Amino acid sequence: MSDQPLGSAPTGQPALTFTAFVLSLASTAAIHFGDLPDPATGQRFEPNLEGAAQMIEILALLDQKTRGNLTAEERQILEQVLYELRLRFVEAASGGKRIIEP
Repeated sequence: MSDQPLGSAPTGQPALTFTAFVLSLASTAAIHFGDLPDPATGQRFEPNLEGAAQMIEILALLDQKTRGNLTAEERQILEQVLYELRLRFVEAASGGKRIIEP
């Protein structure tokens, strides 16, 4: 068991918030879509729709399992991220190009 109090990171950095966690998963989906470069390498990869779909499924599961336990702001961010990623998935699956580039 760690000596760290709840809510603090072992490196002394602030604790991970729910919003930061959701945005991290959304960023991973964007990398899978090929919209963002990999933060470790700076390279953009070919779209991986299976990986993007998996991130969307994880976020949907998170949405389902946290229902009733989130603040209004957390709920709004999670719903907005899911909406945008699902829209992006339909766009990518149909072979369409993005209207707005990030």
